[in-house]
Amino acid sequence: MPKQWRAGPSAVRRERLTEALPAEELFARVDKLAPVIAASADESERLRRLAPAAVETLSHAGLFRLWVPRSLGGAEVDAATLVRIVEAISRIDGAAGWCVTIASNSSLPAGYLPSAAARHIYGDDPLLVTGGTWPPLGQAVAVNGGYRVTGRWPFASGCHHTRWLEAGCRIIEDGTPRLEANGSPVVRILYLPASSCEILDTWDTSGLRGTGSHDFTAQDVFVPTDHTVSFHEPPVEKGPLYAFPIIVLSWTSIAAVSLGIARHALDILTKVSQSKVAMRSQQALSQGSVVQIDLGRAEGLLRSGRALLHQTIDEAWQIVTAGKQLAVGDRAMLSLAATHATSSAIEAVDLACRAAGSASLYTNSKLERCQRDVRAAGTHIAVAYPNYELVGQALLGFNMRMTTLMRADERYDY
Repeated sequence: MPKQWRAGPSAVRRERLTEALPAEELFARVDKLAPVIAASADESERLRRLAPAAVETLSHAGLFRLWVPRSLGGAEVDAATLVRIVEAISRIDGAAGWCVTIASNSSLPAGYLPSAAARHIYGDDPLLVTGGTWPPLGQAVAVNGGYRVTGRWPFASGCHHTRWLEAGCRIIEDGTPRLEANGSPVVRILYLPASSCEILDTWDTSGLRGTGSHDFTAQDVFVPTDHTVSFHEPPVEKGPLYAFPIIVLSWTSIAAVSLGIARHALDILTKVSQSKVAMRSQQALSQGSVVQIDLGRAEGLLRSGRALLHQTIDEAWQIVTAGKQLAVGDRAMLSLAATHATSSAIEAVDLACRAAGSASLYTNSKLERCQRDVRAAGTHIAVAYPNYELVGQALLGFNMRMTTLMRADERYDY
């Protein structure tokens, strides 16, 4: 059984976010916690999970509950605000930013849960964090009052500090998969108490080591019917956040992590270039044209990728808040924006490492971690390079394959 982390006393006041908070207040909380997050980064890297001090400070500040409904004590911030907060945290530590992103994404199904179950799972305690994996890699056998769940799921970021693990499953009834009207298997996301699951020590990676994205397993765990959701069904919550296609929304926050990591890399390069002396010229790196060119290119890449992401989010948000649905083309543009922001961030970090020269090899510079982390973030299916092909197909009118991807909220391809 996993050893679940529990927070002890904290100097940080627990916050109940039942009313909308100005974005400035949330950013002020990030600024206030920045020293703790930064000081915990090396420990997170060593533990291969988010350090307890970082978990405690982020939890008590409500930053794991940014997409939990306000009716349940969450912040329910809009998409653009979430992306900016994740950027800010990832600028301090990529692993912390990733865990905030995954906790936020994992909170979105709260808007689909029946009210009583949502209160039971999410309550109003900032330490109640959800995580897990949505692809239907498990089986949920229908029984009286619910399901018996068995399976194994990878990439459960933050699993050591979650109270509930979401697990995508195919529904089995009378020994065979239950089918939709179109013949495809019925799939649901089921909430499992983390204490009923076993965490497998699988997350031994080069990048984002501090996220603790291990596999977890469940064996014949009972889950009540009302502790499950399907994105085929309408959301219970009425806010625009939950009217947004849930998988499409999650792509934007994944991209935000890479943007924050890249900004951190450029911060480091700017500082290093002032103090490191180039062997050939015996001048500070900042005096060299190569460093100046690479820094300028990296800044342009990062700003353009970020601008496209925020512009596309704003356009999509206006559509949804007007009560309309995002068309395939709108979803394609969100995929493009998230993928392009990530690709631009990766290239910016590579330029920063090249410009810093041998300084980028040393762990005390933190540049090498930025490079490892941003490349790890870029492997996520939501922002991976092959998405450019699918967007291109949509632009050329080859919509069959693109439509399949853009309806990923119905396939749980996450």
